[in-house]
Amino acid sequence: GIIFCLISRGLLSIPPRVERVRRRKNAGGGRAIGRKPWPRSPFPVFKTVVLLFFSNLFMTFAWYGHLKYMNGRPLLVVILLSWGIALFEYTLQVPANRIGFHHYNLGQLKVIQEIITMTVFAGFVFLIMKQPLKWDYLWAGLCLVGAAYFMFRGGLPPA
Repeated sequence: GIIFCLISRGLLSIPPRVERVRRRKNAGGGRAIGRKPWPRSPFPVFKTVVLLFFSNLFMTFAWYGHLKYMNGRPLLVVILLSWGIALFEYTLQVPANRIGFHHYNLGQLKVIQEIITMTVFAGFVFLIMKQPLKWDYLWAGLCLVGAAYFMFRGGLPPA
């Protein structure tokens, strides 16, 4: 939601990129088909956000789910199970960061991840842990909006 809002308000721009020259093979040899600019595909950008979202779901359950579901279990069992859940988190988080690093600088990627983390955590607190949302979540979210503004105000790095 925040990324879409930044794009729609022009705070997050997606610069054009130049399509690679393709060569057509025929009997007369290869000839280049001209270059034409085309906008950067939004799919890798959204793929990064979606992978980070699901990665954060696993991370939140690995870090905090045991507080509700395994309170009476031995600590070693909880640690091993949380570690197993974290494995799924890393199978989504590492590809998300690799894909995202081609489209964002490292600071932008980190701010996106933190916004997603806070959003997932707020949902987890309210829906799973059955705790009321506090105004502090709103203020923290507004700080993250400020962080996103400062990280993205120069636009995206060149493709």
